[in-house]
Amino acid sequence: MTVTEGKKKKREETKDGEYLITYTRHLEKRLRNLETEKQLLDAERMRLEQELNGLRNEIDRLREPPLVSATIIDLLDDNGKVIVKSSTGPSFVVNASRKVKNEKLTPGMRVALNQRTFAIMEILPLKLDPFVKGMEVIDSIPDISYQDIGGLADQLLEVRETVELPLKRPDLFEKIGIEPPKGVLLYGPPGTGKTLVAKAIAHETEATFIRIIGSELVQKFIGEGARLVREIFNMAKKKAPTILFIDELDAIGSQRLKIATSGDREVQRTLMQLLSELDGFEQRGDVKIIGATNRVDILDPALLRPGRFDRMIDFPIPNEEARNSIFKIHTRSLNINEKINIKRLVDLTEGATGADIKAICTEAGMFAIRKEAEAIYETDFIDAVEKVMAKVRGKGNESRLYS
Repeated sequence: MTVTEGKKKKREETKDGEYLITYTRHLEKRLRNLETEKQLLDAERMRLEQELNGLRNEIDRLREPPLVSATIIDLLDDNGKVIVKSSTGPSFVVNASRKVKNEKLTPGMRVALNQRTFAIMEILPLKLDPFVKGMEVIDSIPDISYQDIGGLADQLLEVRETVELPLKRPDLFEKIGIEPPKGVLLYGPPGTGKTLVAKAIAHETEATFIRIIGSELVQKFIGEGARLVREIFNMAKKKAPTILFIDELDAIGSQRLKIATSGDREVQRTLMQLLSELDGFEQRGDVKIIGATNRVDILDPALLRPGRFDRMIDFPIPNEEARNSIFKIHTRSLNINEKINIKRLVDLTEGATGADIKAICTEAGMFAIRKEAEAIYETDFIDAVEKVMAKVRGKGNESRLYS
């Protein structure tokens, strides 16, 4: 073999080696791509398998027979025998599922029963009417503090002693050896600040605040009003510490008469349920009751006795000092002329309530707006006093009485 042929053969061998290296790298790259693709397919397969299992579980869940709601009447023994009254009517002696712990079962509790075996499968939450749930004041608590209430220092002190102090300092009552008051009744003419005090308590306290209007408990069907009362107190106990404010108490708390229509008798049933909840065998715990009415003279005597409403607080027509305080509160945010004589306004508003004084301040602002003035002048207040007090005097003394 010549030198030239040797060199040519060597070049060909080098070229073949480079081709083999390139081809090997190509195969390695393709192998890596196939491995990556395999991993993606495995992940997709696992996702589809999980989705398939989820759909199978959903189908199995939908195929399960519906459960029957029931109420526990009594516990027979420690082996799980329970007497329940189903929502369909009859009562049964049933067993509890192993998933349900026997020590958690108590009479009056709502449970779910298997439709075939009637075994207790799970514990249901406390039933509450959506109407009752809406009575809890959460986000719409009024922005009213104790500083926004004028002329009611004594009344505010008594309310705070009855409602706030037992919730914040129960040790004081334990030290003295007395039970804290259970409830307080606010009574007086309209516009004297009863509801305003309740709003301030709702703002200042950290307890759950539930507001009821008495007329809301007057229902069309027999037993509905009593059921609402029962559920309201159940919710109050569950969310304790709780302040329960019953406004316009006279709507359901009027005196029971011998002669009554069917509607009156239904209102009386609601009242009797309220009396039972206020002073029943069960302890209310940290649930404080505030009632408000401007017709205390027509309330049933059973509602007013100690043990239900331990304190009755009178909200009278504000005197001169109280009117001066109320005027200062309602005028502090107004753009008024510095020359206004508040004492003169106080002298001109004898017999006016806190609501009347607030209306006077609003009317004075409206007079200033009508004149396109930049501030409220004393003449605007004088005109407002004449306008509002004319209505007050026109009502006569009868509107200031409780009967």
